Amino acid sequence: MGNRLSQIATRTGDDGTTGLSDGSRVPKDHLRMQAMGDVDELNSNLGVLLAEPLPDDIRELLVTIQHELFNLGGELSWPGGALLKDAAVLRLDQALEHYNHALPRLKEFILPAGTRSAALAHVCRTVARRAERAVVTLAAQEAINAAPRQYLNRLSDLLFVLARVLNRANLDGKGGDDVYWHSERLKRLDAED
Repeated sequence: MGNRLSQIATRTGDDGTTGLSDGSRVPKDHLRMQAMGDVDELNSNLGVLLAEPLPDDIRELLVTIQHELFNLGGELSWPGGALLKDAAVLRLDQALEHYNHALPRLKEFILPAGTRSAALAHVCRTVARRAERAVVTLAAQEAINAAPRQYLNRLSDLLFVLARVLNRANLDGKGGDDVYWHSERLKRLDAED
């Protein structure tokens, strides 16, 4: 993992394969590459979210998560290797408890909407779930450490909670509350009030 990229266009992938950290080559559509690509897409979407106005504590947390996702991707590119530490999963658990504690209890499903930053957090959440599914699929075929799967599972939960927090942050003057799904039950409750 100590190598630095000095040449981007190597042309070694022109045959439809790509190199892993251990020097082996796999097809670009290999399950390992799918998982790595989904993690990379998640990290890129977090970069878009970080381009938005955010509370400082959430910004700091998301930057840490980006670094940890880079470790997770590195671990996926290194068959048998381990880069993601258990402390990273614990950090997500702690953040999840911290941010969820101040939120009102959900009575209905919410839509992935609201402020721009909340909507982007929901996009990140769905990409995290896809990345988690890709890691689970890979783990059914090859030995994978538990930490990447656990991390992505916790991260998607945390991103859901952060979307709710961001809807209330009112950084763009449009914050307020979650956007609720209008179910028949909700309509009845609204009519009773």
